[in-house]
Amino acid sequence: MIRSALRATAAVAMALCVLAPIAAGAQAWPTKPVKFIVPYPPGGSTDPMARLIAAKLSDSLGQPFVVENRSGASGTIGTAFVAKSPADGYTFIFVFDYHAVNPFLMPNLPFDTVKDLAPVTLIGTAPMAIATAAGKPYKSFVDVVAAAKVKPGAVSIGSVGNGSLGHLTMVLVQQASGIRLIHIPYKGGGPMTADAVGGQIDLAIGSVAVITPHVTGGKLRAIAVTGDARSRALPDVPALAEQGLPGFSALAWWAVFAPAGVPKPVIDKFHAELVKAFNLPDVRKLLTETLGIDLVVSPPEGLAQWLETQMQRWGKVVRENNIRAD
Repeated sequence: MIRSALRATAAVAMALCVLAPIAAGAQAWPTKPVKFIVPYPPGGSTDPMARLIAAKLSDSLGQPFVVENRSGASGTIGTAFVAKSPADGYTFIFVFDYHAVNPFLMPNLPFDTVKDLAPVTLIGTAPMAIATAAGKPYKSFVDVVAAAKVKPGAVSIGSVGNGSLGHLTMVLVQQASGIRLIHIPYKGGGPMTADAVGGQIDLAIGSVAVITPHVTGGKLRAIAVTGDARSRALPDVPALAEQGLPGFSALAWWAVFAPAGVPKPVIDKFHAELVKAFNLPDVRKLLTETLGIDLVVSPPEGLAQWLETQMQRWGKVVRENNIRAD
């Protein structure tokens, strides 16, 4: 009995000895510059978000937080870099919704999306917007459905690429509406909106952040948003759920991950600092008013659950429709 108690005491002491340096390291973290990897080119929604947060954390924690763009292959090049980085709390990645779809579009990824990355926080979500040139005849998505039923395959819609959330969303919309549209994939929101403004395509689907400036400038007319409710960025634009697709919702999202194995105390401290940063007035204004994002800033477990549901939903769409990357 005494020996058992002694063994138990010794085991607890050993565990405390192991955990003590980790706790001390988390308390001191960061002691050197921290990398924020953005796996997309500058100019999208993720890049300015990461740069703003990096500046805030540099101020609050006294160490440089450096944003590094490692773009290519729909974000998988930068993600692979982070997945293979040391799990020391000095490399993190900002991703958006492509992250949950890439494993199904590119089955030979050099990393495991779930096992090789540790969730930190789901930053927020936002509906996408469907828009048309000011000179086009479509005043609502109901008009699009009517036109597509008269002439199947005559109405075109652009997205930021094969397998993008916009593309997959429109696959579901077509199935639910019983229509067929011509999908035109682009390599980014810039060329897509340029062609939409110029009338080369009938419709474009993209993030509210990409579409709204062209709507406020009078060059595009937004006819629907893809959430189950209206967007605060486009409050006069009805959701698809109001236009014949009750309950329909598809949301863009942004999140932060770390390499798997980063000590939990470090993740927890980093998450706490992110919560503070995302609640600063100028940060909230950029994200909610300019980018149209509904802030979540979930705990790590919330992001893990969100990723699982997104992978299940969009992986099924990719498989059932035999969709491939560009």
